[in-house]
Amino acid sequence: MSHDSAGVPWGGRQLTGTGFDDDSGAADAALLEAVSRRHDERALVAAVAAARLIVPVVAAPTEVDDSGELTVEKSTDMAVVTLTAPDGQRALPVFSSVDALTTWDPAARPSPVTSALAAQAAVQERCDVMVLDLGSDQPVVLRPSMLWALAQQREWVPAHEDPFVSRALERATQDEPDVLGCSAEAGEPAGSGVLRVVLGLRPGLDQAQVQALATRVGERIATDGEARARIDALAFAIRQA
Repeated sequence: MSHDSAGVPWGGRQLTGTGFDDDSGAADAALLEAVSRRHDERALVAAVAAARLIVPVVAAPTEVDDSGELTVEKSTDMAVVTLTAPDGQRALPVFSSVDALTTWDPAARPSPVTSALAAQAAVQERCDVMVLDLGSDQPVVLRPSMLWALAQQREWVPAHEDPFVSRALERATQDEPDVLGCSAEAGEPAGSGVLRVVLGLRPGLDQAQVQALATRVGERIATDGEARARIDALAFAIRQA
């Protein structure tokens, strides 16, 4: 669906005047190469970060006259397009080229922007993800941790390799005397962004104690805003000494 957030006219938004007036609209070759090797997610996000993206905008009526037999749009604004999946997840579609956008929606107007501006717009629109080249034979979903890294203009690394996340896990477990060790691994399925937190616990804990401990640790991680922005999903594994 498309909409104009909170009734704010498009003309006052951050996506205007982006400095791409002479852009040919062609896709960035390095970005297409990274998409073709999408299993290397660090290289993919780095290529997105360095590329110009196309954000689609469409005309959205702001005032409608339905007093007569025909409904008449009295005024319109240009609105950024957002999509909502059946599970409620919101997405901002972005495109590598004007051709890719036209394939998806010939009526949409292309707005060239930096990846940081696109990601910041997605955050402002309360989107969970960005989808690159929707409608193509190889669309790419940029997960929440990738979206936040682009918006903050910092390097993206998988959560299990992120030193900031490691420190967050240490803080979350430091006051738990039953935790003898904590490590992070890539969770399953591969490419889903799941962080698998492995807790080494002292012997003798029953199931209820283990569950309560994992819940406390998970809540501490969830309330650490910066750590949460770097983690797409969380799973626990328990190893008792």
